[in-house]
Amino acid sequence: MDPRARRLIRYNGEFSSDVIARASGSWLETTDGRRVLDFTSGQICATIGHSHPRIVEAVRRSLTEAVHLNSGLLSEPVLALAERVAALMPAGLDRSMFLSTGGEANEAAVRMAKLATGGFEVVSLTRSWHGMTSGSQSLTYSAGRRGHGPTMPGVFALPAPYAYRCPVRHCAGTCDQTCLEIGFELYDQQTSGAGAAVVAEPVLSSGGILVPPPGYLARLLELTHERGMLLILDEAQTGFGRLGAMFGMDVYGVVPDIVTLSKTLGGGLPISAVVTTDAIERAAYDAGLMYYTSHQSDPLPAAAALAVLDVVEEEDLAGRAARRGERLGGHLRELATRHELIGDVRGMGLLWGVELVEDRATKAPAVERGEQLTEACHACGLSLNITKGRAGGAAACLRIAPPLTVTEEEIDTGAEIMDDALTKLT
Repeated sequence: MDPRARRLIRYNGEFSSDVIARASGSWLETTDGRRVLDFTSGQICATIGHSHPRIVEAVRRSLTEAVHLNSGLLSEPVLALAERVAALMPAGLDRSMFLSTGGEANEAAVRMAKLATGGFEVVSLTRSWHGMTSGSQSLTYSAGRRGHGPTMPGVFALPAPYAYRCPVRHCAGTCDQTCLEIGFELYDQQTSGAGAAVVAEPVLSSGGILVPPPGYLARLLELTHERGMLLILDEAQTGFGRLGAMFGMDVYGVVPDIVTLSKTLGGGLPISAVVTTDAIERAAYDAGLMYYTSHQSDPLPAAAALAVLDVVEEEDLAGRAARRGERLGGHLRELATRHELIGDVRGMGLLWGVELVEDRATKAPAVERGEQLTEACHACGLSLNITKGRAGGAAACLRIAPPLTVTEEEIDTGAEIMDDALTKLT
């Protein structure tokens, strides 16, 4: 470990002992010259790979034009990005606000929902992740809830569609949405009648790659609207091709009231967005919407986002993610036939989860061995992330999300390293 690391505040356990010198495509290179295949796309942000030439050029151009402006001033990249995002969205979702992080976007979306509806109660799913800012943290149930006092008032939880570990002890392998109906029944008994919004991820990523069954999001939308609330879909990790379609809402055939975008939009640079309808924008504005931050509508990250959208569309990375995802999923399912440590494999596109268990019958989470596995993979040149359940309840699930530009050969290499590490571990 570099001794200078002691000057840093540890924000999620200990830091990796490696120091990264550069990153390109699907690969990282450490200061001692070791190459590591990145199957997490950085923080699932490097949509089109690290240091993509189109992003580099967009940033270089912005450095000579405009990097940052007063948040009330608009630039050509921001105006162009608003047009591009509206063109990609379902009809009606044509108003955008550009911020820096997913947590900020969800804060702004919830504030708009409260102003537009007049309510204040917000519902999200257990095992969800919506950000680390105060309000977004209140809606995050997978981690970070303990030790710092009360969360935002008026928040409620729905049981996540986690078929492998059914939260209502009802399903066995396939979610039939009973958890959703029960969750709203519980909310109905607790509400003060001032509902504002339901916030959900199309696939719960940090919670362990929980893939809702067909019809789930459509029913969620119905139940939300029945209560006069707005549905906010958090597409931070599922947007711009990750699931094999442009957005998760496209996979499930739903049109929410508000969409939040972040991680996958900037290709590694910090930018997020709130996208909604004219009617909701007008209602929030008329009610006095105030959400003003230092790096709102900055031109440089907007230019980078435009470069990301160019590459995603021109190279059909959503279609490529679907094809590469079939190859990756096939490898993972094959590994499950030979390694008892793997209890479940689930995912779509280029977002996959491999749940690790000590015993397939009891499904006891293999948390310790999961940490050993990720360390072994990293030592062999493969960077993986493991979700541990934490506040959401114990679990050990590898989260696999390579860049959408990953090659078939890189997918095969990653699977081989996982196989070797699993063999050595058992």
